[in-house]
Amino acid sequence: MLDELLGRAELKERIDALEEEKHHLERQRDAEKERRAKAVTERQQAEERVNHLEDRIEELEDRVKRLQGDDDDLDFRGVETLRGKRLDSVLSRLSSVEAAPEGALTAMVDGDLPKEVRESFDDHAPLVSRAVPGVVVTDDAGLVSGVLAPPNPPESFVAWGDSFEFETDWFRPEGKFALALVRSDLFAIGEYDGRERRSVSGFESDVKSDHSKGGFSQGRFERRRDAQIDEHLERCREEIENREAKALYVVGQRTLLPEFRQEARMTKPVDATGDPEDALEDAFRELWTTRLYRI
Repeated sequence: MLDELLGRAELKERIDALEEEKHHLERQRDAEKERRAKAVTERQQAEERVNHLEDRIEELEDRVKRLQGDDDDLDFRGVETLRGKRLDSVLSRLSSVEAAPEGALTAMVDGDLPKEVRESFDDHAPLVSRAVPGVVVTDDAGLVSGVLAPPNPPESFVAWGDSFEFETDWFRPEGKFALALVRSDLFAIGEYDGRERRSVSGFESDVKSDHSKGGFSQGRFERRRDAQIDEHLERCREEIENREAKALYVVGQRTLLPEFRQEARMTKPVDATGDPEDALEDAFRELWTTRLYRI
């Protein structure tokens, strides 16, 4: 009775209603978290299947080229996409190899095979030619023989030693850097410390993609679209200039990458889709991928 007189009964009912609404929203939140975690798992599994199929396709395409060429008896022992823990494992094995003095060959090849590489691989040199550009490794006992195509390759070199000579940052993200994804309709940039993303931002632009039969002529449409892309790229440049990390990687639409090659440590075309944050995540995985060719 007193609660009703003081108006507290109505407030208690309101509190109870809000508590119930709170519990309902918490249940929705938990369900959404579970759904997103499941979606991430399924996405990763799908990516692994895609990588496996891409590896298999590359092996078959190489076999077709081999059958059409002169090196009919040569084929890769295998082709594999490396990233994350699998990449770490392969690099660890390479770094643990010990050979006699001048018994381990490491070479970064981007073009014609150096004499040392041709002589070391002998009849299998044509396979190396098909796999490069990449880091070539072999030892005098023939236990290790392959090419790794890294995302961040060094300048060309040839080195003999008692172990393989390579830097891990050729293959995986290390230190502080920025990664920018540029498409004609989307931009995203993330600041990283190794594999850990410290920040992310991005935006989408309304760039015309189709020309309707009415209204603008084709020429006017293309000029308008070019102007929209120029505006979009200018905004991309402003965002890139505001980054904190000095090192910069730019990936995305092949036709736009030349705009950023002067300031970027490396550029690479990637097919990353989704909203800016999801697309950047895809781009990061695609960028830091190494192809292994076993010879």
